[in-house]
Amino acid sequence: MSHPHSKEADASQSCGCGSACGSEPMVITEAKPEPAGIPVFRIPTMDCAVEEGEIRHALAKLPGLRSLSFQLGARTLAIDAPAESIPQALEAIRKAGFKPVPLSESVGHDDEHDHSGHDHGLRHGGFALPEGLPRYALALLLAFGAESVSFFAPHTLIFSGLGMALSAAAIGLAGFSTYVKGLAALRNLRLNINALMTVAVTGAFLIGQWPEAAMVMALYAIAELIEARSVDRARNAIKGLLDMTPEKAEVKQADGSWAECLVKTVAIGAIVRVKPGARVPLDGVIVAGTTSVDQSPVTGESIPVDKAIGDPVFAGTINTTGMVEARVSSAANGTLLARIIHAVEQAQGSRAPTQQFVDRFASIYTPAVFALALAVCLLTPWLMDWTWMQAIYKALVLLVIACPCALVISTPVTVVSGLAAAARRGILIKGGVHLEGARKIKAIALDKTGTITQGKPKLVATEVLPSGQEESQVLRWASDLAGHSDHPVSKAIAQGLGVQGNGQLEGFTALPGRGIEAQSNGLKLILGNHRLIEDRDLCGPQIEARLAEHEAQGRTVTMLASSTQVLAIFAVADTIKENSREAIAELHALGVASVMLTGDNVATAKAIAKQAGIDDARGNLLPEDKLAAIEELQKRYGYVAMAGDGINDAPALARADIGFAMGGAGTDTAMEAADVVIMNDDLRRIPEAIRLSRKTQAVLWQNIAIALGIKAIFMGLALFNGATMWMAVFADMGASLLVVFNGLRVLRTKP
Repeated sequence: MSHPHSKEADASQSCGCGSACGSEPMVITEAKPEPAGIPVFRIPTMDCAVEEGEIRHALAKLPGLRSLSFQLGARTLAIDAPAESIPQALEAIRKAGFKPVPLSESVGHDDEHDHSGHDHGLRHGGFALPEGLPRYALALLLAFGAESVSFFAPHTLIFSGLGMALSAAAIGLAGFSTYVKGLAALRNLRLNINALMTVAVTGAFLIGQWPEAAMVMALYAIAELIEARSVDRARNAIKGLLDMTPEKAEVKQADGSWAECLVKTVAIGAIVRVKPGARVPLDGVIVAGTTSVDQSPVTGESIPVDKAIGDPVFAGTINTTGMVEARVSSAANGTLLARIIHAVEQAQGSRAPTQQFVDRFASIYTPAVFALALAVCLLTPWLMDWTWMQAIYKALVLLVIACPCALVISTPVTVVSGLAAAARRGILIKGGVHLEGARKIKAIALDKTGTITQGKPKLVATEVLPSGQEESQVLRWASDLAGHSDHPVSKAIAQGLGVQGNGQLEGFTALPGRGIEAQSNGLKLILGNHRLIEDRDLCGPQIEARLAEHEAQGRTVTMLASSTQVLAIFAVADTIKENSREAIAELHALGVASVMLTGDNVATAKAIAKQAGIDDARGNLLPEDKLAAIEELQKRYGYVAMAGDGINDAPALARADIGFAMGGAGTDTAMEAADVVIMNDDLRRIPEAIRLSRKTQAVLWQNIAIALGIKAIFMGLALFNGATMWMAVFADMGASLLVVFNGLRVLRTKP
C-alpha cells in the first residue's frame, strides 16, 4: 500500500518537477489504494466496529468474496471479489443503510456527505460549524415547540395536531438517516443502536409521548455530532503531521536556476534547496551546505541535530540555521513522515484485545437488553399491576438506555489516542495489541551495539609510555599510521587523537588481522593489536598488566611500538549512550528486568552491562543463540520484549512478545519488521511506551466501568423509580461523551 498523499504526478526529468508547477495545491486524502484490481469505496457513515460488523454481515454471502479490508479511520472498504460481484456487493451495502462511493469520486469531497449516525462533523478541523448542526438546532427548536404545546396549550385536537406535526418535523430533521439504517437493521434482524433508537422513538410517538420522542431524537443527534467530532479529533491527531510538509519546493533546473515546484511533482534524484527556518519538503541527502535540523516531527526530539554533506534529512523537519541543498531520495508519498502516518493509520484499523472483548460483549448485551425490554412490556402488567401504557413506556426507556454506543466507542477512541500520543513522541506502535501488551512486559532483552552503546568505536584512553621519544612525536606517528588504515579501530584512534601526522612515515605495509607497519628515518614502527605485539616479543609483565585493566572494561587495545619497545597504548571502546543508564533505571523502577544479548566477548558484555546498570549480560551469542535466550527468558518471566536494530536481531525480535526496533528513522527494515519502532536511538522511549500502555489500559477500564455503571443505574431507575425517556437519552449520550473525553486524555500524556 502507498501513503495518504494523493497519487504522484509524472515527474519531468529535465527540471525535477512536472508541468503542474505552481498551478494547484497539493491534495491529501485519508485513504490508501489497495493493490491494483481491488476496488476501494468510501463509506461516509461507517465509523465504528458495530457498523463494520453490519457491513460484514451484509456481504457474508457475496459470491466469490475473497476478503474485505476495512479502514475505519479513513472510512474506506476494499472488496476483493470478482468484478461481476461488485454491483451486488454495493447493493447489499445500500440495503444495510450505507452509501458506498468509489474512492476516486470521494477525493476532495470528504465533507459532502450525510453526517448521520456516527459520522458527524467536518473532517478537517478549523472553526467552521459542523455540517448538520443547523439542521439539528432547528430540530431541537421544533422539539421545544412541541414540548411547549404539550405543556401550555389546551388539550384540543388542533393543538394536539400542531404538537404532533412539530414533533414529526423534528424527528424527520434529526433522525431521517437513523431511521433509514434502523429499518435496514430490523429487516436483517440486527439489533444495533439505530434499530434501538428507531423502535424507541417510534413507540414513544405512537403511545402519545410525541414531545419526548422529538426531544430524544434531537438530543441524540446533537450529542452524536459532538461525540463524532471528538472521535475524529483522536483519529486525526496524527494527520496534523502532514501539515508539516510544505506544498512546494525549490528545485534546481537544468540550467542551474531554481524554480518552485509542487512537492508531489518532484522527481527522485532532483536537487532541492532549503533555506534557514524552512521545512524540508522531501526526504533526501545533503549535497551542499551544513546546518542544524529540528527532527521533532519524526523522532519526537526537539533538540536540533547537526547535518553536513552526506547526512540524511527528512520531510517535515525544520532547517534551523544554514542553507542546504539535498538530493531527493523519496517521492512525496514515500517519505519517512508519510510512512509513519501510514503505519499509524494501519494500526488504528487493527483491534486491540480490550476492543475485541467489548465488541463480543456488546453483541450479547444488546439483544439481552432488548429481550429484557420486551419482557417488561409483556409481563409487568401481569406481575406488577402496571398499565399497558406504563409497561410500554418503561420498555422504550430501557431501549434508549441500552444503546451500546458508549461501550463500543470507549475502546477505539482510547487506543487511537494512545497510538497518536506515542507517534508524536517518536514511538511508532504497530497496533492496539502492542499498545496494550507493553504494560505486561516483565523482562527486556537488549542488543548491545547501537542499542545500549553508540555503535561506533571511540578512543577512550591514551597512554604514552617512557621511551626517550617526545610525546607529541609519538602521537603524530600514531595518527599517521592510523590514518593509513580503513579499520574502524584505526579510524577511531586517528579521529580521537585529533593531531596531524608530519608525513615523515614511508613504506606502509598492512598486516592483515594484526595492524600496520611503516618507517620513519630508519625507525621501524608498528601500530597493532595485542597479538602483533606478542609476536614481536614486546609484551612484558607491565604491558600485560596494563592491557588486562583495559580489557576488563571491555576495551579494544591497540599499541604503537618500535622494534624494541612499546611507545603508547590506545584503548578504543563502543561507549554507552548518555541516556542508556537513565533508561535502564526507569525500566527497573517499572519492575522490568534487563538482559543484554551480544555477539561480543563476555568480558566486554559484562563491562558494558555494569556501566549501564543491566541485570544480566550474555556474550558470544550468534543470532540463533539470541533466539534461544528469548525463549528461555519467556519461560522464566512470561512476557518478554526485545530491543535491537531490526536487522541483525530479526529472529529474536520476531520471537519476543514485543519487538522494539531502535533508530527507525534510518532503517526501512526496522520500520517494516518491528512491533514498535523507536524513531531515534533513545532507549528512554521504551519505559515511556510502557507507561503509556499502562495509562491507556487504566483509561480503557475506566471507560468500560463508566459506560456499564451509568447504564446499570438508569436501568434500575427506569424499572423502579420512574426514569423518563429524557433521562434515558441523557444517560446514554452522557456516558458516550464521558468515555470519549476520558479517552482523549491519553492524547495529552506527557513524557
